Amino acid sequence: MTTENKKELIVSAIENGTVIDHIPVDTVLMVLSILGLDKYEDEVLIGNNLNSKKYGKKGIIKARNKFFEQDDINKIALVAPNATLIVIRDYEVVEKKFVEIPEKIEKILKCINPNCITNKETIETKFNVIEENPLKIQCHYCEKTMTNIRFAE
Repeated sequence: MTTENKKELIVSAIENGTVIDHIPVDTVLMVLSILGLDKYEDEVLIGNNLNSKKYGKKGIIKARNKFFEQDDINKIALVAPNATLIVIRDYEVVEKKFVEIPEKIEKILKCINPNCITNKETIETKFNVIEENPLKIQCHYCEKTMTNIRFAE
């Protein structure tokens, strides 16, 4: 095999888990944090500033034995709207998903309006997506429009 035909894995393969690919290089650490992977006890492999034919540069995260629920996938979509989730079992791709920003976002974000009822009482937040790119959302309760998002803790 010639060097030109050889594919090289810069971030090693995982037996079981999830690969998050096509992450913008400036949001890789944010994706790690919002998914709690910075505190995950199993193996997490990170590659950043990797060459990408489609995006120029990209980030990638591989989380061993970790599979994500829809709320987590929605979080990824909010900061990395072109990301791809690849589910791996026995070193084989069993599912590939493209993240999508949902029309409604519940529970995962915090309203920036200090007077919003969600910041004063124990009420789960709800937002409507007004625009996807750039992201613009509106609080269901106080109708505050936001372009900078804050994740709920």
